[in-house]
Amino acid sequence: MPKSITLTALDIGTSSSKLLVGQKELYSPNINILAKEEIPYSVGVRRGEIYDPQKVAENISFLKNKLQKSKGIKIKKVLANISGPHLFTLRSQGLVSVSRADKKISQEDIQRVLQASQSVNLPSNKEILEVLPQEFIVDGQRGIKNPLGLEGIRLEDEVLLICIFSLVLEHLETAILEAGLEIEEEVIPSPLASARAVLSPEQKELGVAVVDIGAGTTSLSVFNEGNLIDFTVFPMGSANITNDIAIGLRTEIATAERIKREFGSFDLSSRKRKTKKGKIKKERIEIPEEGLSFSKISLKNIIESRVSEIFLEVAKDLKRISKKTILPAGVILTGGGASLPGLIKFGKQKFELPCYLAKPEEIPVLEDPAFYTCAGVLLSGFDFQEGKREKIAGEGIKTKFKKIFKIFLP
Repeated sequence: MPKSITLTALDIGTSSSKLLVGQKELYSPNINILAKEEIPYSVGVRRGEIYDPQKVAENISFLKNKLQKSKGIKIKKVLANISGPHLFTLRSQGLVSVSRADKKISQEDIQRVLQASQSVNLPSNKEILEVLPQEFIVDGQRGIKNPLGLEGIRLEDEVLLICIFSLVLEHLETAILEAGLEIEEEVIPSPLASARAVLSPEQKELGVAVVDIGAGTTSLSVFNEGNLIDFTVFPMGSANITNDIAIGLRTEIATAERIKREFGSFDLSSRKRKTKKGKIKKERIEIPEEGLSFSKISLKNIIESRVSEIFLEVAKDLKRISKKTILPAGVILTGGGASLPGLIKFGKQKFELPCYLAKPEEIPVLEDPAFYTCAGVLLSGFDFQEGKREKIAGEGIKTKFKKIFKIFLP
């Protein structure tokens, strides 16, 4: 077995694609980022889902060639994530009798009960992507994480199934294959990848929510007692803010994106100036080459209106998911849309919870929140390769459904 592992993560987003190449020594906590690359685009992906695989394949090929030429790294396989509103969850249960004569629970029993919990009525165009056990129950005793070796007559489980619209998954696989790449291991749901990058085991155990603000989607993931409790993907993100600015200021999308990045902020308190009569003077932003002149307050109002809408939807679902969980670790904001100045304070007001900006401690050299999901895909790949006990969704068991059915026990 090699002493080090080199993996490449591919994140196909609504407005850009990203590649991240990392290397680490086996079982070492240190990860060396060998290369990262990003290219923007405007077609092929809508609200996090691929609708034109051929166009996306061209974008991936361009991105791959760009990275290979600049860094001299040959890429053949990639770890990939999947997102979009067609990603959803279901809860299910399984029940089997312990098979061994001595009544000790075997790995085969665990596999059988996990398979039993997948017996759900799904439409023919939807499929199960992941199975995340919440707990095992042995002869009525609940709260068991790993029943292997315990004695009992009846074994039950309660699981969270992550499901996907099959066509979305097919489009992702087609785009990657058409770009001359292979998918390494399983496709990882984006909410799990984001959480893997920015959460610690302690936060997952205490209770925490992750809000990932991408370009076309915003996802909410809630963890408690080490497990993913549930998640939701909303079909709106930072690109909607850009569109609102373009409409409000009557300018092009590219200019609106530049305005958002350079001048977008929730915090105007330090910039307020008063006239001689004591009135607040409205500071203006001038972009002569575009013939634009507007006040900072008007820009703030445009941004705040859309973010308020996004956070309102997130807050509603947060209350539904975590109605029995206090979430003492608060809300972690991540994604490219989380970098707006003053957003953390705004989030505290809207969620009525402690709110923090994500920091991926295992890959501290990555400072751009837009790369954190890609980082989570990379970290998940290292977890899989090393066979660690801690899997993508916490301390639970992860089931792989790509090509061959496999179970990985903690």
